[in-house]
Amino acid sequence: MSNTALASPPAAQMKKICALTDIPRLGARVVSSAVHGNIAVFRSADDEVFALQDKCPHKGGPLSQGIVYGKRVACPLHNWNIELADGCAVAPDAGCTKSYTVKVQDGMVYLDV
Repeated sequence: MSNTALASPPAAQMKKICALTDIPRLGARVVSSAVHGNIAVFRSADDEVFALQDKCPHKGGPLSQGIVYGKRVACPLHNWNIELADGCAVAPDAGCTKSYTVKVQDGMVYLDV
């Protein structure tokens, strides 16, 4: 299961970050990037994987510490609901955080950095 753009990036751009089982269901793991800062990699109940900048568009709260439900995460600071697929806040809130292409192959999670 994976969350990928219509055209997958070349394999050379994808970086292996962990095994799928290293990310708890309905949880997240943080990956540090010198270029992009912290990236939260989320796992849904049905093993879909999503990656967002670990910063809520509202006040910069750490999304990786939020509660994952369905295909959304609730920011731990002010309970904004963020769509995991695109990083956008659910109305009536507004704003987006950057999303990243991520895929699962042979039980390993790859991130497009």
